[in-house]
Amino acid sequence: MADDLLGALLRQVSRSFYLSLTILPRGVREPVGLAYLLARAADTVADTRLIARGERLDHLETLREVFRDAPADVTAVARAAGPHQTLAAERRLLERVGDVVTRVRALPSADRHAVGAVLDTLTSGMIFDLTRFPGEDPGTLAALDTLEELDHYTYLVAGCVGPFWTAVHVAHRPRLRRWDVANRSAQAIAFGKALQMTNVLRDVAGDLAHGRCYVPARELTAIGIHPVDLLQVAPRQRARPLYDRLLARALAHYDQGWDYTLAIPASEWRMRLACAWPLMIGLATLAALAAHPDPMGAPSPIKISRAQVRRLLTRSTLVAWSNRGLAGLAERLRRRITLPAAGATTISRVQ
Repeated sequence: MADDLLGALLRQVSRSFYLSLTILPRGVREPVGLAYLLARAADTVADTRLIARGERLDHLETLREVFRDAPADVTAVARAAGPHQTLAAERRLLERVGDVVTRVRALPSADRHAVGAVLDTLTSGMIFDLTRFPGEDPGTLAALDTLEELDHYTYLVAGCVGPFWTAVHVAHRPRLRRWDVANRSAQAIAFGKALQMTNVLRDVAGDLAHGRCYVPARELTAIGIHPVDLLQVAPRQRARPLYDRLLARALAHYDQGWDYTLAIPASEWRMRLACAWPLMIGLATLAALAAHPDPMGAPSPIKISRAQVRRLLTRSTLVAWSNRGLAGLAERLRRRITLPAAGATTISRVQ
């Protein structure tokens, strides 16, 4: 069953995360993989626009109760949302969500608690998103208000994974027992925020089309722009310095993510690679965004090519045991990103 859920099904619903999961040590793989599957199932429900928003919120509340180990009918959620899925993999995921919950409840107590806690927070982030943005198109566009609200949002939907990831590894990997867990967890939160900020910056146009603006309204107002103005070219160009400042904030999070990764003992090379891969792909994506003449108006999400991904994976694998080698790769990727506000911070070579 575990191979079925964490093999074919996980590979079908997340090709990118599947790469990191397969490299993880065996004891870590199951709780992390099961947590991902349930988070993805909840996210699929949240994104099923053919279901009324109020019903989606009810389904998310049901899932959150399940994640809290309370009695609730998770199969009812699958029956309601499954038939509306256009992707077969997402339909299969919802059909199997009960099996995933059963496996989570069979985990050791510490792992089960950690999975439940992170899923509780992630689901809260999805509920926040659905209630904060009440519409589905530009005519009902709403925006986050402040940079602080954006930071809170990125914590709810991604940053919270950092302490979970850290706790599970520390519990299963004796070489990490001497880690300063509080400090590393804070870095891991920034790691998750970096990846989510990349998604936010990459998906501005698509989010606007669905009535969502994650570029804070207060920052836009300060330069004489309303969120709806970002649908037009000229205001987007005026907002480009603000966009670059958000890129710089993301870069600062990436720096902490690299400090976290380079603090992992070299002998834990699987964990190092599982962290290094999304960081490198994310930095390469930021470089593409920074180089684009109109990243907030791109008709499709800006991504790096599969060939670029393969090169990054290969290069990092060759130097996984070396802080100097990994830090050098990170620094070279970072130097491709030219931003007036980005500063000159380089990646620490943690010993």
